[in-house]
Amino acid sequence: MLKEGDKAPDFSLYDQAGKVHDLRDYPGKLVLYFYPKDDTPGCTMEACSFRDDLKEFKKKNISVLGISGDTVDSHERFADKYSLSFPILSDVEKKMSRDYGAYGEKKFMGRIFMGINRITFLIEEGTIKKIYQKVDVKRHSQDILAEYGNS
Repeated sequence: MLKEGDKAPDFSLYDQAGKVHDLRDYPGKLVLYFYPKDDTPGCTMEACSFRDDLKEFKKKNISVLGISGDTVDSHERFADKYSLSFPILSDVEKKMSRDYGAYGEKKFMGRIFMGINRITFLIEEGTIKKIYQKVDVKRHSQDILAEYGNS
């Protein structure tokens, strides 16, 4: 499992518009948030909170990327439906999710299965500065702005 102070693993994935994103495209501050599935209640709340606070992130020169295992087409529909104007990366192969430790065992309604867990990494100049493993989807972006946005 990655820890604060580690070098962030590189990645190269497509977003909802078919554009490739690599870690090196984000030399400054980056919020990298993993979420389980497009257009589900918790994931929609979290994405919309980032959408609503995006201007504040931009003012503080912080980029935001969402990542799930959904397809580019699914991300495109999700982004269009909720007017999400930040990149959402498609990790269908789950390589990036595995590299970041976001892919693993999950429990839901008594069922145990493998999938992408909700986790966020704050990265600065390629180094992991903070890891959020417990996320309140309604206020996650505000929590990050309060803690990380002043640096």
